[in-house]
Order: sequence, then C-alpha cells, then structure tokens
Amino acid sequence: MAEILRLSPVICAYPDDTYENLEIEVVLPGVEKKDISFKVAEDGFYIKATKEGVEYADSYAVCCPVNPEKAKATYSNGVLKVTVPYQQPLENAVDVKIDE
Repeated sequence: MAEILRLSPVICAYPDDTYENLEIEVVLPGVEKKDISFKVAEDGFYIKATKEGVEYADSYAVCCPVNPEKAKATYSNGVLKVTVPYQQPLENAVDVKIDE
C-alpha cells in the first residue's frame, strides 16, 4: 500500500478592496474539484483535498467574523477561490437587559 504524503496547502487570505469580504485562495495543484472539501464557520475555515498519493488538509482561524451562509467558491487551474462576506458590526448582537 502506498504511503500518503500529508501537506498543508498554500493559503492566501485577505480583505477585498472594499473590506466587505474575506477573499481566500487555496493552491491545490493537480486536485480535481470533486476531491475538495471546504468548510467555513464564523471564526475559521477547513480545507481537505486529495490526489493520488497526496492529501492537503488544515484549518485556519479568521480575525474577523464572517457570514458562512453567503460564501461563494470557484475552482480553476488548481486554485480554489472563496469569497465570504464579513459580518456587519453587531449583526448577531443581542440586547442585554440591565437590572436595577
């Protein structure tokens, strides 16, 4: 049985020009789209991708909360590009009742 090489993929994450979205680029040379799993939460994301003999996998934290339900991704020429909007300030804030 062949041994699998496990690697962290090359990741670049940065805000877009308007600072409204987090842009994530993941370099996955030789990986087919069907072999990629990408999950995102408010505070981070996880990538796992495989090709013959190689598994790319890692998790990453993000500095500002994002809205995972609105994430969009494309995959072309070995690069996964994900755009996920930042949460608006106080988007999920809850009013706290102040007792007397």
